[in-house]
Amino acid sequence: MVFSSIEFLFYFLPVVLIGYFLLMRWRKASNIFLSLMSLGFYAFGAPKFFPIMIASIVVNWLFGLWVDRVRDDKKKAKLALTLMVVFNLGLLGVYKYLMFLLTSLNQWFSIHLPVPQITLPIGISFFTFQAMSYVIDVYRGHGKVQRNLINVCLYISFFPQLIAGPIVRYQTVAEEIQDRRENLDDFIEGTQRFMKGLCKKMLLANNLGLLVDTAFALETKDLSVVSAWLAACAYLMQVYYDFSGYSDMAIGLGRMFGFHFLENFTYPFICKTVAEFWSRWHISLGTWFRDYLYIPLGGSRVSKPRLVFNMMVVWTLTGLWHGAAWTYFLWGFGFGVMLVIERFTGLGKWMSKRAVGHFYAMFAVVTITVMIRSDNLHVARIFYGSMFGMTGAPVWNGLTGAFLREYGIFLAAGVLFSLPVPELLRDKLHVPANLMRVTGAAALLGLTFIAITYVAVGSYNPFIYFNF
Repeated sequence: MVFSSIEFLFYFLPVVLIGYFLLMRWRKASNIFLSLMSLGFYAFGAPKFFPIMIASIVVNWLFGLWVDRVRDDKKKAKLALTLMVVFNLGLLGVYKYLMFLLTSLNQWFSIHLPVPQITLPIGISFFTFQAMSYVIDVYRGHGKVQRNLINVCLYISFFPQLIAGPIVRYQTVAEEIQDRRENLDDFIEGTQRFMKGLCKKMLLANNLGLLVDTAFALETKDLSVVSAWLAACAYLMQVYYDFSGYSDMAIGLGRMFGFHFLENFTYPFICKTVAEFWSRWHISLGTWFRDYLYIPLGGSRVSKPRLVFNMMVVWTLTGLWHGAAWTYFLWGFGFGVMLVIERFTGLGKWMSKRAVGHFYAMFAVVTITVMIRSDNLHVARIFYGSMFGMTGAPVWNGLTGAFLREYGIFLAAGVLFSLPVPELLRDKLHVPANLMRVTGAAALLGLTFIAITYVAVGSYNPFIYFNF
């Protein structure tokens, strides 16, 4: 079940909202209800992985109790924390990386180790990181331990952000699990935010995805240089509107129930450096790696060689977090190299002060992101060849014009809505706030109606980050 489905919009969500607000005066009852509905949400979409989710919740609840009980004994507390990390990364390793590891070993050493066929549990990267956040934050004193299993269950399995984030840090919602205040303003704001996310997904991400899928399925001889660049740009926008749309819906749903999740995207396409791009893109993942990996490794308060090592470790693992394949490894590695170059050559500071920085940053991001759309390194190599005119393909052909006629409006809208248009209208053009509010609400209602018609006539349309 996905947010952009009839089952969710017209059956699941209304039932949850009605049941929750009937029980919201009794916090224990409302938390139990939300937990059960969240578990049901996961079980509906992935019943065979349901035991994994339950095991993650129960085991991390026990680790949290253990860490809290021995917090005054640093040695025992660190032992508990270490075992927690081993359990969670072991779970992630078996289900996400074991096949990749064994296949790679077979290829490298020409051996024939048996490779089990393991299906990736939906959302495992997200709920595993959230579970780890709970125990680590309890260990650090950034949130009170939850002695009630239901409360831990609610934190880890809460359906708005369960499958594809944002990764909600325990310290962010520790208080709200037991002491939140639902109100009409939050509910209205949450509803509007959900509607924006739905429009992003159905009207932009899905339509841009049609262009991307068509281009990547073409023979090399049929793909012109311009067509390849259009597809590469379209893919970055597809990922942005798909994932930021999901994040908008998750944040909006959380707000409806009284939870205040942090932002996950803040106009990443206005960046002037790759570093700035990543400070604006998938913020919850970036801050997770910063606080739970980069800083424990020593952060930036180390020698230059060690700093380079820390940065490359974080970014190669960021790539592998997204997917168990060499394309994802090189995607993360590529961003790591760019960030090291920006930091140690002064390129980042130079670009950040000049308009050309926009073109530089987006060129780098678009080019590197092609890697994770490619099925393998061979496909990536061929597509890069088309982008940079190394396959003998023409700069422009009839298909390029067809792409622009068919998808030009979605490409233009993708660029327009990636910019801070409301801020521009308010601060530069001085459009009255009331006029913006009324026209914005009317436009959102109209676009939401169109998005729902897409839902009604469309087929299954999972979010890209479900695969991560």
